[in-house]
Amino acid sequence: MAWLAQGRPPPTPAQMQNLIELKVREEVLFREAMALGLDKDDTIVKRRLAQKMEFLAEGAAIDNDPSTDTLRAWFKDNQQRFALLPRVSFRHLYFSSDRHGERAQEAAAKALEQISGKSGDSKDAATLGDPFMYQDYYGDRSFDDMAKLFGLNFARALANIKPGSWQGPVESGYGWHLIFADSSAPSRVPAFEEIESDIKAGWIADQRAQAKAKAYETMRARYEVVLPEKPPN
Repeated sequence: MAWLAQGRPPPTPAQMQNLIELKVREEVLFREAMALGLDKDDTIVKRRLAQKMEFLAEGAAIDNDPSTDTLRAWFKDNQQRFALLPRVSFRHLYFSSDRHGERAQEAAAKALEQISGKSGDSKDAATLGDPFMYQDYYGDRSFDDMAKLFGLNFARALANIKPGSWQGPVESGYGWHLIFADSSAPSRVPAFEEIESDIKAGWIADQRAQAKAKAYETMRARYEVVLPEKPPN
């Protein structure tokens, strides 16, 4: 019973009587509701029963233990579903448009002249730029994440920056930046062995969707849909 499945000790006689009464109450109310037709034209009940039919349809046709060869063949046709987004690690110097006004880009360009050829963690670089409200360094971040934070134009520029030198100025929604990329990894599809469990989950999800669609088509074919006539104008 559910009581024991939850790790509880066996119920006392009083607890057992209470559990029985709760079950009886549920069954009585259910049968009385059905007798009154309360299930008719109830959107929530309809959706719940439709869900149960979908679960039954997909569950009966699913193989939860596909062979490695089956998964490899499916992965070959669906590799892009598992592609890893490009990623980058970089630090930046920020030049505030609020502080520098229209000369923020110029201030960033002058700072670039001072630190050209220097390392990303150069002490000279640390003294330049304005305080930034978030981070000065972002490690192993996707370009999509950086687009959300800094804006699409910043992320596009970031994708074209080669690691190993200060570059810019690059504009964001906050102002202007000089960027030093430590590393950059292009988009790639992982090897089968790296993500076999994810591939299996994807394959099962696909099989469920196909089984659900096929079952519905079979059920749908048993019905004729008659639309109400349009009222006369």
